[in-house]
Amino acid sequence: MIGNHTWSIPEGYIPEESTGPVPEMTSHETVCVLNTNDQEATIELTLYFTDRDPVGPYELTVPAERTRHFRFNDLDGPEAVPKGEDFASVLESDVPVVCQHTRLDSRQAENALLTTIAHPGE
Repeated sequence: MIGNHTWSIPEGYIPEESTGPVPEMTSHETVCVLNTNDQEATIELTLYFTDRDPVGPYELTVPAERTRHFRFNDLDGPEAVPKGEDFASVLESDVPVVCQHTRLDSRQAENALLTTIAHPGE
């Protein structure tokens, strides 16, 4: 199997504004998770902030031999992810997975899309 149990995304920010059709063009952060294992991945996601305590874990699952994209905008428990505030995240999985981070910034009509592989832990 490929992947790691721990991944970090040191950069996170959901713009408060968006342009274009909802929900496709809503500004967002996403973590894409690939699970090549023959068992479901149980994941805990924790958010870290500049000036307050961490929030989490957000509980996520990815079925065996599947991929799922999780929009941070849609996470609501233990609390909604704030817009307009810097954050970072750490993802911990019970089986090895691969993670990628994507941001859509649609504050202007000329949209910006950023994507990068998350940092694997040891």
